[in-house]
Amino acid sequence: MEKTKAYRTMKVLSVSGLCKRYGDTLAVDDISFEVGANEIVGLLGPNGAGKTTTINMILGVLEPSCGTILIEGSDIRSRRSQALARTNFAAVYAPLPGNLTVYQNLRVFGLIYAVKNLSSRIEELLAQFDLTTFRNVKCGVLSSGEQTRASLAKAMLNRPDLLLLDEPTASLDPATAREIRRKIRMFASESTGGVLWTSHNMYEVEEVCDRVLFLSHGKILLEGDPKSLPAKHGKENLEELFITVAREPLTLGNRRLP
Repeated sequence: MEKTKAYRTMKVLSVSGLCKRYGDTLAVDDISFEVGANEIVGLLGPNGAGKTTTINMILGVLEPSCGTILIEGSDIRSRRSQALARTNFAAVYAPLPGNLTVYQNLRVFGLIYAVKNLSSRIEELLAQFDLTTFRNVKCGVLSSGEQTRASLAKAMLNRPDLLLLDEPTASLDPATAREIRRKIRMFASESTGGVLWTSHNMYEVEEVCDRVLFLSHGKILLEGDPKSLPAKHGKENLEELFITVAREPLTLGNRRLP
């Protein structure tokens, strides 16, 4: 326990004053937050709130209009390669190349990340994510659950300090989704890494996340423990709070909830 507490004083991700502008539209508006080691942070909000834009800036896919992103203390602008080498990502809308087998995908991405002892690391992940029997199967013919497991295995290849998950269990059946959540919790508790997780499934968020950030129109409106935050704002559960964020963000922003 003391070891975990010590890890949580570390910050695997520090975002400060982050903005993204498209012409006259401010998609992300001066947000700041951190993710600690061993911590799973939920990035929540309705469609168009700025969640995926934020993740894409952290991944270096989009260039911020302003602000700083530090991954393990490395500024993504000035030390991009070093920062991104400590990061990985998975999302159901970004499957692995379908014309390559599971093993081939893991090998290609392992080479990209310069993973040491790559062959043994791949075997370890195939076993961990129940993919051994699919090692020579092309990813394009896998079921959605199998593809998700393969994507997560790829995301774990370099033992990332920061794991970014954008709707990782969307479209999965409940049993598969539960298993995926278990594996992510295990990663966060047993490694020194932290997780930034987006989801529209509030049951999942309450079960998995240590802390949540609610976004609306590119701004962070609320932050706190997903189990206690709803009551602080007069709501019975996280789903009710989510709906209020989507429909009445100004009320929340001004803290005028009953």
